[in-house]
Amino acid sequence: MSTTSIATADLYDERGEALASVSLQFLDLGGRRAFDGPVRTIRCFQDNALVKQILATPGDGAVLIIDGAGSLETALMGDLIAASAVQNGWAGVVINGAVRDRRALAGLDLGVKALGSNPRKSAKEGIGEVDVPVEFGGVRITPGAHLWADEDGILVERT
Repeated sequence: MSTTSIATADLYDERGEALASVSLQFLDLGGRRAFDGPVRTIRCFQDNALVKQILATPGDGAVLIIDGAGSLETALMGDLIAASAVQNGWAGVVINGAVRDRRALAGLDLGVKALGSNPRKSAKEGIGEVDVPVEFGGVRITPGAHLWADEDGILVERT
């Protein structure tokens, strides 16, 4: 599983414009504060069935980017789905939306960045798209790109 010891600020100084910096401000909610890996993506709105499905598959050190359109009305990931991600070797999850079970997430060896939390469950209909380009925080993120994250923010290689 990929864990980074490279600070994003130093990486940006080294590689500059080859990297895009996500301007959206995320909370660090997982037990792992720094993480990196190849990107997989999901676009969904208040429905986490695809999130559960993908994080139950081998992650091989990848980072799942979930574009929930910035909605804080329902949680797209909680402790059970996050525990599945740990068991399946995911390095981290970045959610343009909300999580739940913050206390439990903080105890898991998983990078978790999200906009906030809400105890409300999401729908389970499986509506959304997997492995499609997503865009938030001024950055277009494509599946297969490499992502680095730490307390300073998120960098993604430009593709």
